[in-house]
Amino acid sequence: MRFSSFRLTAMVAILTGGGLVLPASAAEPSASVSSTNDVARAVPAPLTLDEDGLRGLLTASLQRDYVRDLGELELTLGRPWTALVISNAPVTLKVTEVPTMGVTENFIVRFDLMANGQRLGSWQMPVSARIWRDVWVAQSALHRGELFAASDCLRERRDVLTCRQAYLGDADRTTREISENISAGAVILERHVRPRTVVRRGQVAEAVVRDGAMEISLKVEVLEDGALGQQVRVRNPQSNREFRGKVENEGTISVSL
Repeated sequence: MRFSSFRLTAMVAILTGGGLVLPASAAEPSASVSSTNDVARAVPAPLTLDEDGLRGLLTASLQRDYVRDLGELELTLGRPWTALVISNAPVTLKVTEVPTMGVTENFIVRFDLMANGQRLGSWQMPVSARIWRDVWVAQSALHRGELFAASDCLRERRDVLTCRQAYLGDADRTTREISENISAGAVILERHVRPRTVVRRGQVAEAVVRDGAMEISLKVEVLEDGALGQQVRVRNPQSNREFRGKVENEGTISVSL
């Protein structure tokens, strides 16, 4: 009896307990199914852009292009947003118009939405904004002339959009003093502090006069308050001559001829 090579191989496999290996052509259908599944998985799932998603996109765009490092922007949408179903995600937002004054407490922002580089349309939305930042706040009443380093103030997180004047940033407290009285709870502004006064009007100081390699020192009367590095008027009490000098420290005025 004659057997084909395939039938003979199958019989040997059954008798020996071995496995039957199919020809490569028999495995082609499974490869085709796998390829079809890969194509199905490559199709992106639809994205629903709800209010939280829109607020996040608007906040990120305005923070990057307008608020920058002024503080942390917080937005509240001024009207309901109808969720938008987008089939070809990811989605990007581009702000196209804000008021001339930029981000304020209440304003209208206009923007475009795009998906995979294609423009989906233009919208506008009224929003309310806050910009949060750590600032210096007086914990009790502060008085003019008080050293800033010794004053009762702490860093607190406040909405700086409500500050109509420049607030004090990361200042060196050791070189400043309070320039005017400040009530408790007030945010400390730039105008509230000044360089620390180290010489005062009426004080007697040492004036060091330099002319090239020559140096002469004499006692002088200080005619105005001055901070380190500032120019002040002084008077020689013997000749009553007035001249100007640079404050070097609490008791020394440098004069150049």
